[in-house]
Amino acid sequence: MNYEEARAYVREVSKTGSVLGLESIERLMDELGNVQNELPIIHIAGTNGKGSTGAYLAAAFAEAGLHVGRYCSPAVFDPLEVWQYDGVNISEMEYANVMSQVKTACDIVVSKGCPAPTVFEVETAAAFVYFSGKKPDVVLLEVGMGGLTDATNVIAKPLASVITTISMDHMQFLGDTLSDIARAKAGIIKEKSPVFCAPQEETAAQVLRQTAEEKKAPITLLEERQISGKAQKPGCLRLVYNSDRYGEFALTTSMAGSYQVRNTALSAETAAYCLAQLKPQESEKQHKRWICDGIAKTVWPGRFEVLGNNPLFVLDGAHNEDAAYCLEKTVQNCFTNTKLVYIIGVLADKEHEKMLKIMLPHAKRVYTVTPHNPRALKTDALAKEAALFCESVNACESVEEAVTSALRDAKSMGLPVLAFGSLSYLKECRDAYQKAMRKNL
Repeated sequence: MNYEEARAYVREVSKTGSVLGLESIERLMDELGNVQNELPIIHIAGTNGKGSTGAYLAAAFAEAGLHVGRYCSPAVFDPLEVWQYDGVNISEMEYANVMSQVKTACDIVVSKGCPAPTVFEVETAAAFVYFSGKKPDVVLLEVGMGGLTDATNVIAKPLASVITTISMDHMQFLGDTLSDIARAKAGIIKEKSPVFCAPQEETAAQVLRQTAEEKKAPITLLEERQISGKAQKPGCLRLVYNSDRYGEFALTTSMAGSYQVRNTALSAETAAYCLAQLKPQESEKQHKRWICDGIAKTVWPGRFEVLGNNPLFVLDGAHNEDAAYCLEKTVQNCFTNTKLVYIIGVLADKEHEKMLKIMLPHAKRVYTVTPHNPRALKTDALAKEAALFCESVNACESVEEAVTSALRDAKSMGLPVLAFGSLSYLKECRDAYQKAMRKNL
């Protein structure tokens, strides 16, 4: 297959939808020689913060001179960004080659009378095949949904398991209680393999501790008391993390969302342990220097990302209730006593009413859009909900219309713009912003 044929194949596979469970991915990886078991993997699960944590870890390991593979989804700005090696997306030629191998294996599975693998299983298998050929020093593998029955959980023994903040999301698949969701996330914990967890609500923490005990897995569960700091302004967050094992980390990140306080601390703790395994000849002091320098340099698009300053225009992928609480805290810290102009697009199966109730007290004006996603909530329906919390709400036919209108209002009123919600519309939002800047709007 060439690149276009490979993309067409994946689009066709996408029509089958998603199915949780490991039987299908296990059959597929059997046909591919179970290459995943040869890889030094850090497995990352959680409700919010997986992408940011992966980005911090990748940057810290790069500072140490390690070759890093990274698999994270969904794609936001480029379909090839899901598979990265040393911070560079897989090439079109590599993508076509890897997908050809995976398609051959899928055809064999189907010829044996088994169901065809889903698109996430195909893409996960492609990640394993790709990294097997690259032979990185470490692979950062991000869970798609949940953990226990997620296709990425086909791995046998990771270098470490990492669990970011757990909250209510994907309830139709993972369960109606925080305990159920935590149990699904805890499914990535493997026998005697270390696990590192962000601070959690006690209900979730209990599940993580219990699962780790059952698996005889050493667990490091961070606590809020160990972390101090907050976003002072867009583009700058400073904090101090006091590790029980490694002492004090003074950390700075340009990813200034308040939720990054937990993510940076979790990344520092995890990276310190992993560097001790991967670079044992270097001192702990050197490990900490790499970690602090890497976190300071980390860039992860769409996470309280400042696109421009005249007016200030920020993108954030907050798409569920817990993320909205964190984003609202960031807004309070960075824009004290200042109203904002919002652009919002969400998916219908998310807790959008709760998100609006949390975020809209800070809104001067709201523009709603319909993300390009089959699960999207229509702009008119979202505007109707938003009108319950804000007097000035406008439903837009396109993201470009929303961005143009928001920039016009923000300039005339001297206010910042914040575009948030589904990750699926952030690329279009960025493109519309850049187009507007070229026109000097």
